[in-house]
Order: sequence, then C-alpha cells, then structure tokens
Amino acid sequence: MALFSRKKTKAVVVGLDGVPHTLLHDLMAQGVLPRMAEIFKQGNLRRMEVTVPEISAVSWPSFMTGADPGSHGIFGFTELIPGTYDFTFPNYSDLKAPTIWDKLEKQGKRSVVLNQPGTYPARRVNGALVSGFVAIELHKAVFPAKYIGKLRRLDYDIDIDTNLARRNHQYALQDLMRTLKGREAAVELLWNDEEWDFFEVVVTGTDRLHHYLWDALVDENHQHHEKAIGYYRAVDTFVGNMADRYVKLTKDDSLSGFTMLSDHGFCALEKEVALIRFLRDNGLVEFEVDQPESLGQIAPTSKVFVLDPNRIYVHTKGKFPKGSVDPSDAGKVIEDVKAALSELEYEGKKLVRRFFHREEAYHGPLADQGPDLVAVSINGFDFKGAVDRAEIFGHFGLSGMHNQDDAFLWTTQAVDEVPQITQVAELVLDHLA
Repeated sequence: MALFSRKKTKAVVVGLDGVPHTLLHDLMAQGVLPRMAEIFKQGNLRRMEVTVPEISAVSWPSFMTGADPGSHGIFGFTELIPGTYDFTFPNYSDLKAPTIWDKLEKQGKRSVVLNQPGTYPARRVNGALVSGFVAIELHKAVFPAKYIGKLRRLDYDIDIDTNLARRNHQYALQDLMRTLKGREAAVELLWNDEEWDFFEVVVTGTDRLHHYLWDALVDENHQHHEKAIGYYRAVDTFVGNMADRYVKLTKDDSLSGFTMLSDHGFCALEKEVALIRFLRDNGLVEFEVDQPESLGQIAPTSKVFVLDPNRIYVHTKGKFPKGSVDPSDAGKVIEDVKAALSELEYEGKKLVRRFFHREEAYHGPLADQGPDLVAVSINGFDFKGAVDRAEIFGHFGLSGMHNQDDAFLWTTQAVDEVPQITQVAELVLDHLA
C-alpha cells in the first residue's frame, strides 16, 4: 500500500458521462441523490456548455486538455482520411494537446486516470491509466501492465455490450450495475495501490442508461422505472464513497480539491433527423447514385456534405477529391446552408437552436481541419450525418439524445455562471499548483 503525505495537496475529479444539470436538480428534489445533494451544498453547481459537436469523443478531450478541437485535434468519432472519403476513427494517439496529467508530470506529480473516454490505447503516464470508451481490448487499455490481471480478477469491464443493451433493456440494467461495481473495486485498488496527486474516474453507465432508457428514468409508470432510479441511487453512493475517501485522505471536509462534471447534457429523443437527406432535398448535397451507401459516392456538384452527427463541410475544390466549390464562394454556400436549415421544422417546430461557424467554435493551429459549420438542434431532435437515410425523420430505438448546453460542473472554486468545459482543467491545475 502506498504511503501518503497528509500535507500534500490532492485533487479528485469524478466524471458522470452525459448527466444533465436539469436532471441532477430533479433527482435531488425527489430524494434520489442524497449524497450529491449534500456535496453540492458546499460549492458551485453550474449548468455548463460543451464544445461542438456535443459528443463524448470531442467533449472529454476538451476537458482533459483544457482546449477545443482547434488545438487538441479531435473533431468527432470519425474523420476522413486525407485525400479520400473513407473514414478513420481517431484515438488517444491522435490527441495533439497535452492533458492534465501530462502537465502534472512535468511538475513531478503523479496521476491515476480511470475509465477516461478518449484515452485508448493506453500510453505511459506518471502513475496509472485505464482507458475508457472507446476501448476494444483490456490489455491495450491499461498502464502499467501489472494491473491487467488485477482488474480482470475484479470483474472489471470498460463498458457494457452496447449492441445487446440496445435490444435488451433488462440486460442493460443488470450489466450497468455489475459494471459500476467493477468500477468501484478498481477505484479501491488504484486509490490504495498508487501514490498520486491527481485521481480521476469517469462513470459511463449514466450515458448508456440515458440512451436506452431515458423514458424509464423520467416516467414513473415505466416498467423499468424503479431499476433505472435504482441505478442512479447506486451512482449517488459511488460519488459519496469518492467524497468520503477524499475527506479521509486529505482531512479536508470542504472538498476543496474535489470536482465533478459531465461531458454533455441529455434529453428525451423524439426524432432522429437525417441532415444529408434534408440538404439533398434542398439541392445542396448530391450523390452519383439515387441510393448512396457511402460518402465516396458523393457527386462533384455537391456543395456540402455532413459528417456525424452535425458537422457540415463545404465541398471545397482542392481540399476534397471531388470538391468543386471555389474557396472564394465558401461563405455564400455556408449562408445558403444556414438559410435552408433555418427552415427545417417538424410539426411547426424549428429544429436548429444554434449555428457554430468554424472560426467561432475552434481556435488553435488545427482549427482549419474542423467543419465549416455545426448545426445544434433543439431538444428532442437528434441530427445525424448518415448518407443512406431515405426519410428525413426517423426513430431507431434510442430513448435519449445528447444536448450541448445542459452539462454540469460542480466545484468549490469560483467559476463563471455558465462555464465552458475547456475551463475545468485549469481549475484542477490551479488547485494543485
């Protein structure tokens, strides 16, 4: 067991993937989250905005680097391979900005990072790191390797089987509880086994519950409501245990080095919206075939294309293989896209809440690699970039969807009324300075 200096400053971060600020307030009011309600009284609970697009692949790197994609280089779950219309899947090796733990290592400080999305495959860290989603093989997700066998013996899994969970909600609820128990056991192992200055753990099961069973969570008449609420009670206990460990270790009842956040908000899903289908109908996207199966079938005459979930790129000449839009005309094309999407509606509801131009959303040496425009939807309508959708509106089995402006941050430090996710890293580093 590691020996700790009780005078040494410590910082702990607990991430709850996809937990919205509004839901926290609702569940605390219902008495579901007594430990979090107690903790939150001691600091500042804020609604937080995240970088775009509002997905874990972008938000978590923005948290852990304190920078937006223009500096860290991750713009989505997928990117185009340069010179093609084929996809690649960015991972930890593609991250171009230093993380919190990279910066702490330069100060001689040690870190434990557990289940942080966007850190696969694991790489050397001054301490220990266990990758989170998307991590394929446990033996490539753990540093140092001495913990692989220990984690297996703890029945530790990085994630539930999301394909099975989507079809079988009973399985989802059971495996969410099992995975959370494994996460708790891994915390106990690494908390005691490593000497650390910074400790972070992320719970991803909350995101999974929301995607598959948001309706069960908010509808008390749903057949799975009690089990969905029971999972949140278990998460509350998990968070309370983290706070108790911190107080016992640091003798700091104020929790001044304890931070909590989510990477995006969540809400009920009414319809998925195929942006490419809509833009095709408005003459802005064209394909070489009537029923395209891949982006590679895009026509040279296409003005734009969309990458999941809501990233819009001008089909610029010289930038993309079939691109035909002169760079000098890109601004007009963007305005045409905005004009079209501003008319996108469902049963009288306009569906675009906000547009982000590239220069507004991204800053840094890699900003020009980002989308020209990101369209953020209103709650209930999940924008998608799939090329093969025959209809604009559909529903494909999910119950909840992400939103951009309802993440949460809790900290005892001074913070903006509506902070940005890129500000959180500095709060942690300031505490450990």
